[in-house]
Amino acid sequence: MRTVNVVNVSGGKDSTAVVLLALERQTEGLRFVFADTGHEHPVTYDYLDYLERELGITVERVKADFAARIARKRAFVEANWPEEKRAKALEVLHPTGNPFLDLCIWKGLFPSGSQRFCTEFLKVEPITAVQQAALTECDRLNTWLGVRADESAARAAAVEWEREFGPTDDAERGLWKYRPILHWSAADVFDYIKRRGLKPNPLYTQGMSRVGCMPCMMTRKSELAEIAARFPDQIERVAQWEARVALASKAGDSTLFAAKRLFDDLTNITPEEHGIRQAALWARTSRGGRQYAFEFEEKGGCSSAYGLCEQGDE
Repeated sequence: MRTVNVVNVSGGKDSTAVVLLALERQTEGLRFVFADTGHEHPVTYDYLDYLERELGITVERVKADFAARIARKRAFVEANWPEEKRAKALEVLHPTGNPFLDLCIWKGLFPSGSQRFCTEFLKVEPITAVQQAALTECDRLNTWLGVRADESAARAAAVEWEREFGPTDDAERGLWKYRPILHWSAADVFDYIKRRGLKPNPLYTQGMSRVGCMPCMMTRKSELAEIAARFPDQIERVAQWEARVALASKAGDSTLFAAKRLFDDLTNITPEEHGIRQAALWARTSRGGRQYAFEFEEKGGCSSAYGLCEQGDE
């Protein structure tokens, strides 16, 4: 029976530990795959290069493609939208090649807490395409996932091995999910990476508690403040995306962070003022956005939610 093992790589601590485990166990048929959202920090892309150099592996980069979906939306807009909105929408309804931006242009809005469609389209779809192609050449495919039970209630209910599908007459064949670090803690992960002679993604010493979209719409206030202070170019990039996506929205307005999440009183907040730039200012405040906490103004040195600075792992 031929087996292929696909390791999902994100550039974060958990997936790095899983990569190391797979190599340590001399696992057969290994493939390392990174689903590029186009919304990652450059440091993460550099870290993937670092893993390739240090470990002698190749990380396949895959991207979601929204060209056909945007073309269908463009045809719909041309036929159905009111004239005053149609012309502006048609200006931006073209694929850019950036998966996250193209997803938002197609949808006409950014992902939110109530509409978290980003993972499905940017991560699951392209990885599923890799799996389906691999399954035509093997009997069993194991997908290795950097999932830990202490991350959330949903993940606490996960199991280490889970069969997704396969033939009814052979329980070993088919597609399996494997979560090898399910019962590890974050400290276990960092310790393991260090013992194996690697450094974690530098973003963990720059105020980030997680590695992924920069910023994610679920980013904590303190983390957004760090992003604004350390990486103002990322704030400006998203601001430009907001202006573009707003034109593709029938409502004429779309932002990464909803204004109602940021301010107690929205009376004097216009749509132009409640985008990412305003969210970055809000992140420096306390008391519901009414008072500035000036300690967020200056860029800091090492800052880690996991105590990495105290360990000297800058």
